[in-house]
Amino acid sequence: MKKQKSHLTNFITMVAIFILLFVDQFTKILARGLLMGKEDKILIPGVLQLHYLENQGAAFSLLNGRMLFFYIITPILCVIIAVLYKKLPAERRFIPIGIILASLMAGAVGNYIDRILYHKVTDFIYFSLIDFPVFNVADIYVTLAVFALILLVFFYYKDEDFDLWLKK
Repeated sequence: MKKQKSHLTNFITMVAIFILLFVDQFTKILARGLLMGKEDKILIPGVLQLHYLENQGAAFSLLNGRMLFFYIITPILCVIIAVLYKKLPAERRFIPIGIILASLMAGAVGNYIDRILYHKVTDFIYFSLIDFPVFNVADIYVTLAVFALILLVFFYYKDEDFDLWLKK
């Protein structure tokens, strides 16, 4: 029988999510205040710049203009993330999954806040070297979390780990 996560672990996870949310929202406030309607800020010539963009889609402007979809799907995804976290065993080997779920939650909620308050998402980080779509800090959380999850699923966890986690 697996043991439950402690209240301290849950508290630390919530604090981490709020810190990640704060960083995301603070950087977007700065972007709106310092970049909106202004020239791009070149950080590394030909490589990285700050470019203000309003986006009505998902990360990297995917599904642009489908706001109703995001208004509906984001709360559903947040509930799924919360349930997966609740079912997560209190074992050291599952700590990376807890971090991934917290990052996914922070990224989803960070962009959802923008959608609710502004009816669009503020993006401002642009890798001009490869003409990568403009993105924000919440997008970084989600992208890194998904990438880490893929690596862990293929190279770290075994089928029985998922049986232990998901069949509770």
